[in-house]
Amino acid sequence: MNQSNESTFAYVSFIRATPEKVWSALTDPNQMKEYWFGMHLETEWKVDAKWQMLFPDGRIADTGEILELDPPRRMRLKWRNEFKPELKAEGFALCTIEVEPYGESVRLSIMHTMERADSQFIKAVSGGWPKVLSNLKSFLETGRVVLTETDHSHA
Repeated sequence: MNQSNESTFAYVSFIRATPEKVWSALTDPNQMKEYWFGMHLETEWKVDAKWQMLFPDGRIADTGEILELDPPRRMRLKWRNEFKPELKAEGFALCTIEVEPYGESVRLSIMHTMERADSQFIKAVSGGWPKVLSNLKSFLETGRVVLTETDHSHA
């Protein structure tokens, strides 16, 4: 149960792929563009490294810092929205991504938390992550995405 001073979004998806393939898709900009509506993350992929998520046109969407990296199992990121002033004002959220073997598949868990009641940022990622992860699952299993940039822009 949420405490009144925290907002949380959690999502779990099961993907028929290896942990290594899921990790590669989560960290490779070329694969990321395929399922993340043309966006991708730029970073050195090491602890304490800064990262930024870029729109297809090069504008910065989000930024943060890598707090923990344990390939192909787990990463923790500080995460802040940069393009909506009201979301940026809320500051940094914490995003934990876990990849666990599950039979012939992978259990991918995403948790976004912010020490703020009724966070608008958490509401925003609650709408975004399911679309991104549906695309990721489909992309890894079939080579095709479910939703395109056009679908996403109508959301």
